[in-house]
Amino acid sequence: MKLTKQARRDAKQLFRACLVNGLLDENRVRQTVGAVIARKPRGFLAILSHFQRLVKLDLERRTARVDSAVAVADSLRTSVTANLAQRYGPGLTVTFGVNPALIGGLRVQVGSDVFDGSIRARLNALESSF
Repeated sequence: MKLTKQARRDAKQLFRACLVNGLLDENRVRQTVGAVIARKPRGFLAILSHFQRLVKLDLERRTARVDSAVAVADSLRTSVTANLAQRYGPGLTVTFGVNPALIGGLRVQVGSDVFDGSIRARLNALESSF
């Protein structure tokens, strides 16, 4: 499906209308999608497709995944969560997971940003340098 410039503009305008204090409001998103479907303006499928992409990208930016080799202590969880909230702003959802393949350290992914302080990453970097 070809996405016109007008469809992109309309989708961005709808997306901006769904923001409340810089955060995406789920109820506004539902109401907006319902209103667009009810009105069915020209190219509404392209508008909704791009709107969905914008919402998905925003959700990814507001989701952090922290992996470690062993379960993380509560004090480290609060520290990591506070540091991520300071860097990425309010509304960040942080999930913690265990990945024994990391051997040690932490791997943090927020959207497309990846901070890899794991021993596995350091070993891979050392291996590739030889």
